[in-house]
Amino acid sequence: MYTYQYRLRDRYGVDVVSLAVLADIRDSFRPTTFRYQRWGCELTFTFPTAKLMDWEANWTKLEASDNVFALVVMAQIYAKRLKDGATRKDVKIALIRLLYERGYSREQIVRLFNIIDWMLQLPRALESEFVQAVYAIQEEKHMPYVNTVERFEREKERQEGRQEGRQEGRHEGVEGTLRKQIALKFGEMPDWADQRLTLASDTQLDEWVVQILTADSLETLLNKQ
Repeated sequence: MYTYQYRLRDRYGVDVVSLAVLADIRDSFRPTTFRYQRWGCELTFTFPTAKLMDWEANWTKLEASDNVFALVVMAQIYAKRLKDGATRKDVKIALIRLLYERGYSREQIVRLFNIIDWMLQLPRALESEFVQAVYAIQEEKHMPYVNTVERFEREKERQEGRQEGRQEGRHEGVEGTLRKQIALKFGEMPDWADQRLTLASDTQLDEWVVQILTADSLETLLNKQ
């Protein structure tokens, strides 16, 4: 955030306000400051934050709001809280219905549909039920906008086909990025850590990339016993 902040300020010569939108569900995680110091030189960068989970206490306001971001916030909260596939499908359909009832433009509906669909992913076995429900909503509202469903299904098929070919390259890329971050934050990597990275799964690497931001030691990050 600090890097983006000073580069934008330098490039455009204007004051820049940075806002951290926290989409996690850890109540205690509320960073507000970036700081570094070396050889008597010190810099402190303080920024405001918006914690999406705080909006759970104002859910009725989200449901009543016509702000396009209200639906995005609702989808993100549901995505973090709901793990059961059937429940996710039901709330996803409810959000799509809200999307059609709020008087948005066709372009807004298409874009928001894509965002909600991406955030609230369903088990493949439930996707056809979701698609049929969307078709029913379109027919009821006389808004046949979501050919998007068909386009999205085709895009998913293309993504899945490309994913197989990209997976190995992605694994190597994430591992390489993590090794660089570890070197910058903790210094030279010991043999046990090198081995743990080499044997890590894609999911484990992704988790470590996120956790390194708050880890206070390499042992804590890589769960050394």
